[in-house]
Amino acid sequence: MHQDWHHLLFLHWEVPPGELQALVPGGLTIDTFEGKAYIGLIPFTMTGVRAVLAPALPGLSSFHEVNLRTYVRRNGGDPGVWFFSLDASSAFAVAAARAAYHLPYFHARIELEASKGPLPEVAFRSHRHDPRGNAPAHLHVRYRPSDGVVRAAASGTLDHFLIERYLLYAQDEKHDLHRARVSHQPYSVQRAEVMELDETLVWAAGVRRPDSAPIRHYVREVSVKVTPPERVP
Repeated sequence: MHQDWHHLLFLHWEVPPGELQALVPGGLTIDTFEGKAYIGLIPFTMTGVRAVLAPALPGLSSFHEVNLRTYVRRNGGDPGVWFFSLDASSAFAVAAARAAYHLPYFHARIELEASKGPLPEVAFRSHRHDPRGNAPAHLHVRYRPSDGVVRAAASGTLDHFLIERYLLYAQDEKHDLHRARVSHQPYSVQRAEVMELDETLVWAAGVRRPDSAPIRHYVREVSVKVTPPERVP
């Protein structure tokens, strides 16, 4: 699959590793940075979603999404992402991702508005109405890049640990693990300012997060390819 992602906001909170470990499948261990584990909430919008070498289909190739994730390793290596939930505004995308990738997608009503200019302000509002997911599960957030400094996260830093992830894991109904690989250029990252934040997605996933301000990053856009999933041997 090919996808273009826009106006990504990365929000991260520190959560005790043991609390997150209890929520991921056996065979995966929570990945930590200097002994600390994190949960991430990432709203963004997609365009150009299509199979590689295939055209984008009107009405199916653009939609909004917010995902909730943590970071894991398998057998001490293979660092990747574990998703607690992925809410999307496209019912077709939800059905396709659940069937093909075994990911916990849920249908939601999502609106995104972004101003023009080098430091756009983004208003993102999502309300889950999928009966398969816990509720309430909503996100209301307004954000923007806080300055014009754009750079790739340096290897070995917390920023790099939280943002540069190229492997995702999922579990099917038989509890078998699957994985898929994501490829793109390193994110061009800016610091982000959050003017408004109201969310219950973390609570809906059964995670307790602190009330402190999250770590914040913004990415204007990135072009992405996602490989077909494969069963983990």
